[in-house]
Amino acid sequence: MATDPKEMPLESVARPRMVQSIATVLENVPVARDTFRIRLQAPEIARAILPGQFVMIRPGSGNDPLLGRPFALYDVIRDGSVEPTAIDVVYLVIGRGTKALAAVREGTCLPVWGPLGNGFGPAPRSPGRVIFVAGGIGQTPFLALGRWWLGQFSYGGRSGGPGLATSATLLYGVRNQAFAAGIEDFRGAGIDVEIATDDGSNGHHGYVTDLLAARLDRGERPVEVIGCGPPAMLAGLAKLVERHAIPCVLSLENHMACGFGVCFSCVAPIRQADGSIDLRRVCVEGPIFNATDVAFEASRPH
Repeated sequence: MATDPKEMPLESVARPRMVQSIATVLENVPVARDTFRIRLQAPEIARAILPGQFVMIRPGSGNDPLLGRPFALYDVIRDGSVEPTAIDVVYLVIGRGTKALAAVREGTCLPVWGPLGNGFGPAPRSPGRVIFVAGGIGQTPFLALGRWWLGQFSYGGRSGGPGLATSATLLYGVRNQAFAAGIEDFRGAGIDVEIATDDGSNGHHGYVTDLLAARLDRGERPVEVIGCGPPAMLAGLAKLVERHAIPCVLSLENHMACGFGVCFSCVAPIRQADGSIDLRRVCVEGPIFNATDVAFEASRPH
């Protein structure tokens, strides 16, 4: 019998100490339309960071842009002795900061600080399939998480823990096929991938949550669902999994300015133990939250 998701505690792990570094760019390459993967030589961060955490990167050494930009860990790069040496992040060019980052050349040194936020906890205690549901650039936290939970690598010096996931599937929604990034990375890690596109150019023509709904309607019961993407997608996902009593956690993508809780620009309405709703800083109290705790209805304009 499925466990009531309202009774599922969100397991998290102690946040490692933040490191400020000047990291050398080893690669900065296109991986899809307007989408790049940047590799930063930052061994101290690479050794400490967990799936679900993020780093702030300032795409230049001057004051323009002044603020860093937050990017989820895509994966940790290891040397021949499996020692963490670098981190990868994947980003979509959507504004001045990411446009500047896309122009950065190999060999450039960039300010980077992290790990930030709370990472995902160990794999579910019950063996079985986990399903990642991603919209837009929301697939980025799931490559490292899948490898961790499938027992392929340790992250932050921690194994995925007992009850490792037996299999993993990524349900990935994008505007059209040109924006689909990293599919072969996921498949190479043993993670199945199903695509949904807004225009029908690949896979299912429609919402990515349709793919999950079809699985649940035919009786599939993943041990956990993990979502990351636009708020409307996450709100629909939260309703869907609650209806089927499937445990679910979400990685929120709220806009961040500082990344460590000072500016309060990234707050989200989160249900408290007494049923009240309070604003919580996604950068330090998230970005990982139980789906049943996120009060999406409180975010809608009145």
